[in-house]
Amino acid sequence: MEENRYCRKCLLKDFDEEKYQSLIKKELDWMDEEMKAPETEYDKRLSICSGCDKLSAGTCLACGCFVELRAAAKIAACPKKKW
Repeated sequence: MEENRYCRKCLLKDFDEEKYQSLIKKELDWMDEEMKAPETEYDKRLSICSGCDKLSAGTCLACGCFVELRAAAKIAACPKKKW
């Protein structure tokens, strides 16, 4: 039996491009530009999330969100107060 493996410390786009495209990318494209954090802020937030012990397969274990969506929202905040 083949074991399903996934990257626990990866963002969804890094380990499952198909799921990223069908879930996250569509939501990001749908978001109004006024609601989005600047690209530099988004990248900084994802970098912090990537090093967090609460990241598991693109999901934040502290709140249950997809970190790529939370990081994209201008008014969002990390539930662990890391950004």
